[in-house]
Amino acid sequence: MSLLSSYEGLRQEIQRLAQENEELRRLVQLIQENQELKLVLRNRGSSLSFCSSGFLAEVAASPRLPRRRTIKFKNAERVFPGLPAEELLWDPSPTTMGSPEGRFHFAIDRGGTFTDVFAQCPGGHVQVLKLLSEDPANYADAPTEGIRRILEQEAGMLLPRDQPLDSSHIASIRMGTTVATNALLERKGERVALLVTRGFRDLLHIGTQARGDLFDLAVPMPEVLYEEVLEVDERVVLHRGEAGTGTPVKGRTGDLLEVQQPVDLGALRGKLEGLLSRGIRSLAVVLMHSYTWAQHEQQVGVLARELGFTHVSLSSEAMPMVRIVPRGHTACADAYLTPAIQRYVQGFCRGFQGQLKDVQVLFMRSDGGLAPMDAFSGSRAVLSGPAGGVVGYSATTYQQEGGQPVIGFDMGGTSTDVSRYAGEFEHVFEASTAGVTLQAPQLDINTVAAGGGSRLFFRSGLFVVGPESAGAHPGPACYRKGGPVTVTDANLVLGRLLPASFPCIFGPGEDQPLSPEASRKALEAVATEVNSFLTNGPCPASPLSLEEVAMGFVRVANEAMCRPIRALTQARGHDPSAHVLACFGGAGGQHACAIARALGMDTVHIHRHSGLLSALGLALADVVHEAQEPCSLLYAPETFTQLDQRLSRLEEQCVDALQAQGFPRSQISTESFLHLRYRGTDCALMVSAHQHPATARSPRAGDFGAAFVERYMREFGFVIPERPVVVDDVRVRGTGRSGLRLEDAPKAQTGPPRVDKMTQCYFEGGYQETPVYLLAELGYGHKLHGPCLIIDSNSTILVEPGCQAEVTKTGDIRISVGAEVPGTVGTQLDPIQLSIFSHRFMSIAEQMGRILQRTAISTNIKERLDFSCALFGPDGGLVSNAPHIPVHLGAMQETVQFQIQHLGADLHPGDVLLSNHPSAGGSHLPDLTVITPVFWPGQTRPVFYVASRGHHADIGGITPGSMPPHSTMLQQEGAVFLSFKLVQGGVFQEEAVTEALRAPGKVPNCSGTRNLHDNLSDLRAQVAANQKGIQLVGELIGQYGLDVVQAYMGHIQANAELAVRDMLRAFGTSRQARGLPLEVSSEDHMDDGSPIRLRVQINLSQGSAVFDFSRTGPEVFGNLNAPRAITLSALIYCLRCLVGRDIPLNQGCMNNVTLGNAHMGYYETVAGGAGAGPSWHGRSGVHSHMTNTRITDPEILESRYPVILRRFELRRGSGGRGRFRGGDGVTRELLFREEALLSVLTERRAFRPYGLHGGEPGARGLNLLIRKNGRTVNLGGKTSVTVYPGDVFCLHTPGGGGYGDPEDPALPPGSPPQALAFPEHGSVYEYRRAQEAV
Repeated sequence: MSLLSSYEGLRQEIQRLAQENEELRRLVQLIQENQELKLVLRNRGSSLSFCSSGFLAEVAASPRLPRRRTIKFKNAERVFPGLPAEELLWDPSPTTMGSPEGRFHFAIDRGGTFTDVFAQCPGGHVQVLKLLSEDPANYADAPTEGIRRILEQEAGMLLPRDQPLDSSHIASIRMGTTVATNALLERKGERVALLVTRGFRDLLHIGTQARGDLFDLAVPMPEVLYEEVLEVDERVVLHRGEAGTGTPVKGRTGDLLEVQQPVDLGALRGKLEGLLSRGIRSLAVVLMHSYTWAQHEQQVGVLARELGFTHVSLSSEAMPMVRIVPRGHTACADAYLTPAIQRYVQGFCRGFQGQLKDVQVLFMRSDGGLAPMDAFSGSRAVLSGPAGGVVGYSATTYQQEGGQPVIGFDMGGTSTDVSRYAGEFEHVFEASTAGVTLQAPQLDINTVAAGGGSRLFFRSGLFVVGPESAGAHPGPACYRKGGPVTVTDANLVLGRLLPASFPCIFGPGEDQPLSPEASRKALEAVATEVNSFLTNGPCPASPLSLEEVAMGFVRVANEAMCRPIRALTQARGHDPSAHVLACFGGAGGQHACAIARALGMDTVHIHRHSGLLSALGLALADVVHEAQEPCSLLYAPETFTQLDQRLSRLEEQCVDALQAQGFPRSQISTESFLHLRYRGTDCALMVSAHQHPATARSPRAGDFGAAFVERYMREFGFVIPERPVVVDDVRVRGTGRSGLRLEDAPKAQTGPPRVDKMTQCYFEGGYQETPVYLLAELGYGHKLHGPCLIIDSNSTILVEPGCQAEVTKTGDIRISVGAEVPGTVGTQLDPIQLSIFSHRFMSIAEQMGRILQRTAISTNIKERLDFSCALFGPDGGLVSNAPHIPVHLGAMQETVQFQIQHLGADLHPGDVLLSNHPSAGGSHLPDLTVITPVFWPGQTRPVFYVASRGHHADIGGITPGSMPPHSTMLQQEGAVFLSFKLVQGGVFQEEAVTEALRAPGKVPNCSGTRNLHDNLSDLRAQVAANQKGIQLVGELIGQYGLDVVQAYMGHIQANAELAVRDMLRAFGTSRQARGLPLEVSSEDHMDDGSPIRLRVQINLSQGSAVFDFSRTGPEVFGNLNAPRAITLSALIYCLRCLVGRDIPLNQGCMNNVTLGNAHMGYYETVAGGAGAGPSWHGRSGVHSHMTNTRITDPEILESRYPVILRRFELRRGSGGRGRFRGGDGVTRELLFREEALLSVLTERRAFRPYGLHGGEPGARGLNLLIRKNGRTVNLGGKTSVTVYPGDVFCLHTPGGGGYGDPEDPALPPGSPPQALAFPEHGSVYEYRRAQEAV
């Protein structure tokens, strides 16, 4: 052992300086008391460490090392200038730590803000540690630093930060990391080029063509990941047996294909060399139909690697599934992220001696399984961190609660993750993160914008929580950095957080405690707004105390977080009340009891390591290897042998891969899956047969058919036994069991729990005395009655009044949630209750939509989600709507109110109405609206109404699809319903509605409905959706009373009006301030020359406006006439865009293409260019305004319809010039392979989309038909024409108008838009995106 050579001189210097420094004086006293004390100086750490000879003897003798004592003081370098580099007191060579197998196992969750370290140490005991993920002043890498600190603590030896760590005592390191997610969010990945089939250079830019936010005029969209695009001359199409097409080849799915053009590698070589010369080293290769014909991508990959590209991601390898757009995004993400991940992994390994050569290093993937670091890729890494939490509660809570289904609730600072586990992981296979849709197995983790840092607002009479977040910087107001008021501040004001339990890391110097005063001050500003509204608003009321305001925001936040949980469970046919709430994350414990109560749950389970559960999950996880390949076989007895052969081959791949990692066969298990769907639908389910053993009529691997039917019935409420089932993919998941088994059981109770202190917490009704317990002091069997607080170093748990917490055998907290004491809610407006009712009413509309989607049968409703559901008050006014289609929702109120006036007293219990007539609030005839009036005992008139409007693919008329471009009378468009009783006296009128749907066949040249079965099934689904709404409102009435529910329906409507009035006042005030008049006008034209003239007059004092269309042209002879309901919808949509926030919807251009023949029908609405605005360029290739339809993926289009998509790219230069440029339209070319009727219904083919304030107009659209013989015909804007094999339809959509004088240079680009701190994610988010993209 070496001592510091300057020890004696240093000791004297310390004694001299001790008179000036209290910490040094303490150190000198210790030296004087123990002459054997030895000093170790650490320059970089600015600390003095010391130990004694006795301590050293203890180190040598004990396999479980005591913690080294350290005294730290500030400014060490200033006190002792020129300190030597860190010098150890003893030789750090390995010491004996128990048995030879007694080595460390580390599980590390590297999050965005904190890194959590869970270590199983020699001897089996556990060490946990939390440190900042980024702290460059003290360490370069948080996981390495966490390992170093624990090794130091356990070994009692100093380990220099500037030297690689000795890894001989480390058995394994498991890590979940946000490296990939952060690179995706911040767009800081590798420089990437995209290689794509010629004609599709802009395919990933266009994507689904849907806007992310229906009402944001700037159309913000994430940028693509690639820097350059190379088009590859090659083409493969599906074989359809046309004459003269040559010999087909068989793809890996079993489909027959035609290689129309082999890869031109010679032409590609020079282009690739050009990319290398420009410094691009990573490629994503995405070719049409490569999921089944990978040879072309493989040839490109070989060439690229020969030329020196360091990373080549082939979409056929990244995820061999049909749909080129998500597969292409996946390949790009892999090429963009994997090099960054590899650099991080290599840097991490360099922090250890031997670069962790003999240590098992595993990384968590998005699917909940661990993978070796050399197999850890970008596209599988975006949920690496959150996945650990799901594994954690699945391995702990689920087991301890006897297999009861569990909802995971991980509430952090900026977002909350919600997930579900009921014996098996719930995966999704296509999901979006940071604007990139990935095709890869991912745990269904739903990330929503609600957390401790969610900001609090009072807007137009409503308490609003989020989605804006304070983030980590500046953080909530209590962080002392000037941040806004947040949920955390509200909890602090209520006494539910104790500043003393937090470290002093706040304030500009990061050395102060949390500030309750700052929270109160920030909340007081909001409370002043609330009380001003209460005393001066439409319904004067008594002001609220600061605590009542804080409590109101907490209640609204809880209700907001309940909505995704309801959606996640009920969407799949589960009852949320039948679940246990597994709460983890730093902020969740404060809200768990209230959320469980609201959802009807009776148990909350909080793991003793809940603040580090993701790290614990990594320790408990298993290693997973998956193998998957596409398929196109029918699920039928004649294919079972082929399916078994494929599954066996994939199983062998998984077993071989896991055995290569060192797993014996006894530790390996496999599970087989088939991705099944009914033919003709898009709704595929990945099903396992593990609960359905093989039968004589199933594959040997199991009865997948029975598993599919069971799950389909549970999720959708029906099956389609007459339809064949198609296998889309074959998958095997191999698992190498490797999770650690924790043995450190907590101590049993030794008497009653000790109360650490008493505090005051605010609950409904006022402050209550609340005991505070320390989790570390609680033992098995301790029971704690609410209210109380349980605190540990990472979280605070609030046990609310009426609840009881107990400590389990494993040291976890189980809370039995008591029933809430019902409060009294009156009919008078209460802004807190208004906000809660707003969420409840909105949730009802959302759940109605879920039921409709689950029980409908047609592609339009079930998969394209072309429907809307809403709740209406007793006057027919709209109360709430799910975020569906604006043109539906604005008009639905007119529909309901028409029926009230038309039928009068002829409305009876058991009646359900059907309507689609334009004079009765209809949009277009295929949109059928089903309305259910709801009666209540003792009431003679309906007390409210529910309605659902769905687009039926066909209801008859002169063309398939019931949207003819040239109809001149209503009956030519299909069946007409003015006020039809679909259900009368509780009986579905099938015979009468069938007759009405067939009636258009009596009109010359027309047909009755071409799909009666789907019409009837979808109408029944609409009735069922309405019934769900009735049930849920009935539960509200049972809880609050009819008078209160009806009163709040009215309050919601009045609040929406208030929001619009506030917006109109703000708009008028802004114009006045600039010296502009309060009257604005505009004129536009339809392609036939008809003028549309609008004059808007704003009344500033009333906050009202008159929209005057009186000088608009007359009705046209055709089908482009807007009835009153559609006009109102358009106005409401525009107001909603201007309001800029959610309100009930009460009070570009068109490019429709339809294709059909005797056995198929297809329609699409195609994107154009969006107009520019005062501070933004128009988005190219996106839907504009009142529709937001997703386009069919090119591979799906070609596989299901007799067409070849030759081009789908931006129409460059079609956007109008301006200070801000209009977006470009698109060019889309369809080659027909069968005779069919083509219909186009388009605008902006004669008049160009106008510019504003000097901006130039965009290019007008153009519809061309190129006959097989080369003849080109301009089809005009609206027509129907027969097309034949070899004909090509070329659609050029208009560009958007520019904004501002083109000669006036655009403003210099500012900082790039900041990525959301809470990227929403998961099946609930995907469903909402799909709803808004119709």
